[in-house]
Amino acid sequence: MHKYSEVKTFLVASLLKTFPQAAGDEIEAIVTHWLQSQNEKIPFFTSSMRKHCIALLQHDRTGTLRSKGLRELSASYQVQIPIVWEDIPYPPVKNPKFTFIDLFAGIGGFRIAFQDLGGKCVFSCEWDKYAQKTYERNFGEYPYGDVRQFTDPLSISDAKLDRLIPDHNILAAGFPCQPFSIAGVSKKNSLGRKHGFDDPTQGTLFFDIKRILDIKRPEVFILENVKNLLTHDGRKTFTVIEDALSKLKYIWDYAVVDAAKWVPQHRERIFIVGYNPKKVSNIKIEDIFFPKEPDAGYTYPKLRKIITDDIDEKHTLGPGTWDTLERHKKHHSNVGNGFGYGLITKEMLDKPSTVTRTISARYHKDGAEILIEQPGLRPRRLTVKEAMQLMGYNPDKFIFPVSDTQAYRQIGNSVVIPAIKETAKEIVSVLNRKYLLNKSSGEKNG
Repeated sequence: MHKYSEVKTFLVASLLKTFPQAAGDEIEAIVTHWLQSQNEKIPFFTSSMRKHCIALLQHDRTGTLRSKGLRELSASYQVQIPIVWEDIPYPPVKNPKFTFIDLFAGIGGFRIAFQDLGGKCVFSCEWDKYAQKTYERNFGEYPYGDVRQFTDPLSISDAKLDRLIPDHNILAAGFPCQPFSIAGVSKKNSLGRKHGFDDPTQGTLFFDIKRILDIKRPEVFILENVKNLLTHDGRKTFTVIEDALSKLKYIWDYAVVDAAKWVPQHRERIFIVGYNPKKVSNIKIEDIFFPKEPDAGYTYPKLRKIITDDIDEKHTLGPGTWDTLERHKKHHSNVGNGFGYGLITKEMLDKPSTVTRTISARYHKDGAEILIEQPGLRPRRLTVKEAMQLMGYNPDKFIFPVSDTQAYRQIGNSVVIPAIKETAKEIVSVLNRKYLLNKSSGEKNG
C-alpha cells in the first residue's frame, strides 16, 4: 500500500526528470488525476508516461520489477496501484453513484457537496495557484490550470475537447464573478477597464462552460454566480446567458438563494440548473426546485458559537486602518448612503437572529465587511477559522496550507457549502428518479 502524498511526490519528480517537455506545467494535475482515476484516460497523460508510472510503482524495495512484465503492465488500464488516503481530509468516493466535473473549482465547495452525496469528481480545473494548493491538500487532486487549454476554439477541435474532458453526469461551475459583481464593476469602471462580457480575460469564460456543455452533453449542470449577474449592463449580460443556454436545448431555470438560512452570513447568489432532456427522461422545468431553506433537522450554526474570545492580537486593526475606515464611513454617512464597515457588537452576538454582511475576496485588506467589537480596543478581523465557518467549512477537517491573506481570498471567493448541498440534493434526486435508476435497469434515455 502506498501513502498518497509519498506516491504523488515520487511520481511528479520522476516524470519531470524523464519527460521534461511532455510533463509541462500540468504535471501535478496529471499525476493526481491519474491516482484517483487509474482506469480512465487522463488529459495530457501519454501512454509512455503511464507506462513509466506503473513500472515505478511495481518495483519492490530492491528495485527489482515484480512478476508482471513492463509490457504487460502498460498494455492494460486495469492495473491498480493501491493508495492509502489517510493523509487527505476528503478522499475520493470508493463506490460512486454518479460522476461530476469541477470547473473554476476554487477550494472545492462544490466538490465537498457532491462528494458527500456519493459523487466522484473525474476532472477539476482552477487557474489560481494558491487555490490549487488548498484544493490538492484537501482532496488529493491538483486541478488543471487555465480552462481554455481545453476549450479554445482556435486550437482545440470538438473531437479533441471530447477526448480531453472526461465523460460525466454533472457539470458544476462557480464561474468567475468579478466581472459581474457590484464591487468588481465599480472598481473596473473607476479604472476605465472593461467588465462583464466585455472583459477580455474573465467575462468570456462562461462561453468555455457553454462549449463543454455543447460537446460533452452531461445530464445536468449547476452554475453559481453573484446576484448582480441578473441586472448587469441593463440585464444584457444575463440575456446573453439565457440565449446561450436555450440554444443548447437544456431545460433550465434559476433562482437567487440567500445563504443566511444556512449560516449567519447574508450572501445572495444566483444558482442556475439545467437538465439534458435527451438523457433525463420527461424532465420539465417544474422539476427544477431551488431550496430556499434547510431541511428540518438542520443545525443552524449560531454566530455566538462561531465567534471566539481568545484571539491573537494580530487580528486587531492597526490605528491607521481603523482611522481610514472611520473616515470612510463618516464621509458616506454625510452624503446620505450606507457604505462603510460592518461592526458586530457584543449585543449583536448575543442575538440568535444576527447575521453578518457578505465576506468578499478583499476581506484580508481591512476586514471592513465584518469587524468584531473589542471593548477598550480597536475592532478586529475574523480569524480564518471563523470566516470559514461562515461559509459552512468544517474548521476541524478542512486545511488551509497557505497564508492567512490567501485563505481569506479563497474563502471570499467560495460557495456556502450547505446552501449548495441542498440544491445538489435536489439534482441527485432528479437523476435518481429520471436517469440513474432507469440507466441501471437497462432503459435508454436517448
